[in-house]
Amino acid sequence: MLEITNNDELPVIPGKRYFTIGEVSELCAVKPHVLRYWEQEFPQLKPLKRRGNRRYYQRRDVQLIRTIRSLLYDNGFTIGGARQQLSEPAKVDTPKPKHDKATLRQLREELEALLVILEH
Repeated sequence: MLEITNNDELPVIPGKRYFTIGEVSELCAVKPHVLRYWEQEFPQLKPLKRRGNRRYYQRRDVQLIRTIRSLLYDNGFTIGGARQQLSEPAKVDTPKPKHDKATLRQLREELEALLVILEH
């Protein structure tokens, strides 16, 4: 997923499994009615709904909301632009590690030496 967030001023997400709409509102600095609107606009945002349509957000939902918030408020995207940004696959240039045979051979020898030490 995209990590365009500039949410340094937002509180840390607690280690809970589920969050109510009020908690998410505070964690993301977005009013509950805005969260409900974003559910209609962003297909990726699907909180669990239980008893009487009460919403329960998971950690990934909170992170997605923070990303949406950043796209809209910090980066100036429109709803459509933010939706498009989220639907495009992440374009991350992660360099593949380059290991030559000599380095791998040396690493293997060191690991085998450790294994001999641990076996004794």
